[in-house]
Amino acid sequence: MADPVRGVVPEREDGPEYDCDFRAHPERYRHTNDERGVFKIEPYKSELLPDWTIADLEPSATAAQTIHDRYREYRDEGEFVGMDMARKYLRMGWTRAMRYAKYPGGQKYEDGAEREPQRWYDPEKRRIARIYRFHLDRVRADPAYQRAVDTHRERYGED
Repeated sequence: MADPVRGVVPEREDGPEYDCDFRAHPERYRHTNDERGVFKIEPYKSELLPDWTIADLEPSATAAQTIHDRYREYRDEGEFVGMDMARKYLRMGWTRAMRYAKYPGGQKYEDGAEREPQRWYDPEKRRIARIYRFHLDRVRADPAYQRAVDTHRERYGED
């Protein structure tokens, strides 16, 4: 698995974040399809994480819409790293809510063994997951997003 950061970038002493402003240095960011970096890539973590939640249906629906709106702002500003981080937060909303929808307490493992998923253990979390997935699919289908991924890879490489 590739790290979402190019080169050696130390973490901050007071937290898990990388000691790098990725808005000022987008060349240090490496695109990954998963959620790696959501708690480390600044300033986007500080801009997106406060809006993210899967606790309850109404706040989660608002959060997903807000993050999608932030995605559009980043797109309009030509900030690929922000666009990709917004996508990662939408993906994290979908995957985390699905885990809680299928497993009591969101615990996929019990006593070191993987549990059988329950379909649907928590219907509200399933609805939350579907909301996040709706917004995630819209980002993934946005031609501007794929162009930005391609441009970023062309400009900085895929290593």
